[in-house]
Amino acid sequence: LVFRHISPYMWASLGCALAIGLSVAGAAWGIFLTGSSLVGAAVKAPRITSKNLISVIFCEAAAIYGVITAIILQTKVEDVPIGSDGEWSVKILKAGYAVFGSGLCVGLSNLVCGICVGIVGSSCALADAQNSTLFVKILVIEIFGSALGLFGVIVAIIISASAVFK
Repeated sequence: LVFRHISPYMWASLGCALAIGLSVAGAAWGIFLTGSSLVGAAVKAPRITSKNLISVIFCEAAAIYGVITAIILQTKVEDVPIGSDGEWSVKILKAGYAVFGSGLCVGLSNLVCGICVGIVGSSCALADAQNSTLFVKILVIEIFGSALGLFGVIVAIIISASAVFK
């Protein structure tokens, strides 16, 4: 009953904020993990610095997924007046919850994606410093980790398809 009195625009805005905030936090955490191992391993093998930057790019993709989803979600929000009885209609509440759920979905999936890619990227840098033939093999695993964020975007788009502020 309490949730009916909270504006659906607050839920939608919170969903957009979570999409960006959690995705950027995951990307930052992954870049921290990958970058620190990359710098440390580059002391032993300076050749790994340039090719292992791909791991940092994969981490940054998690943040980009969140920004793109937040933009998509924000375009769904339209101005609808409150009902004559002082309450929001069920359809508008549902739209606010759908945008919130979409943002939370993509934010959490990209938080985990960034951390996953950061850990695998860290391992990739350390393994590449020891044996250069391992780079491509571990990079394939890193691509699979990066796909987690893309799955979150797809699910968020499916969830938000029902969000109609009218």
